[in-house]
Amino acid sequence: MDELGRFLEKAAALLERVERLLPPDSRAPDFARERAFRWRKRNGRGYFQGIAHPHGIRLRDLQGIDRQKGLADQNTRQFVRGLPANNVLLTGARGTGKSSLVKALLNQYGNEGLRLIEVDKQDLMDLPDIIEALAGQPFRFVLFSDDLSFSADEPGYTSLKAVLDGSVAATPDNVLIYATSNRRHLMPEYMRENLETKYVGDEIHPGESVEEKISLSERFGLWVSFYPFDQDEYLAIVRYWLSEYGVADGEEARREALQWALQRGSRSGRIASQFARDWAGRHGIAPRSP
Repeated sequence: MDELGRFLEKAAALLERVERLLPPDSRAPDFARERAFRWRKRNGRGYFQGIAHPHGIRLRDLQGIDRQKGLADQNTRQFVRGLPANNVLLTGARGTGKSSLVKALLNQYGNEGLRLIEVDKQDLMDLPDIIEALAGQPFRFVLFSDDLSFSADEPGYTSLKAVLDGSVAATPDNVLIYATSNRRHLMPEYMRENLETKYVGDEIHPGESVEEKISLSERFGLWVSFYPFDQDEYLAIVRYWLSEYGVADGEEARREALQWALQRGSRSGRIASQFARDWAGRHGIAPRSP
């Protein structure tokens, strides 16, 4: 092999190694074909990774949270139809349907141009780049961050605050942020912060630490709060999910459902769904076709 041939062979091998370092899907996202995406980073480069099989949960599957569904659904319907709408913060008890509600809204409005992009907390610094890439697209985008909780010095905290309301650059009207958290103000709260509170006459003035925490959550225009279910609500959700498997509710199932919740220390929609799945599986009942 002559010198040129050896050079070309080495160049081809080098290109092959470089290609392996590139993101697996660095082409432009196909927002017309796919509805759900994740923002991913590899070697410092961000890209939209399409989700081939998004979660199929429907709004009617979410039991016991009619008020919360109504608030989020109304806001999303306005957004999809080009009307003014707010960024949404969904907070409260675990397993009560916060993230499932966001996924169900995608299934409800995907045919009308809604698209969902999941952004992990560690990637919130990339929000300006993500939003810039979405501006001008003929779709409506919800940027979704699940289970958020910050310390005040985290870089994602500052980026989220700026994008919500505080940056010189305006967020395009085809982008909203929906976030879930177990904490109302997205940050841990400490007893010592109450000592910073000052009283001027009859007025209460929170300390700087408290004000800083409130300043993030209040930038979301819509707050949707979720609460733990009582026993009757929990059993009603169990009954719904058993019916989805074609199983009639009975005393034995109710008794085991309560034991299931007791073992997990929680009565929630998630626990009810998990019990129904286990019950159906143990009794050899296959899921019904949608």
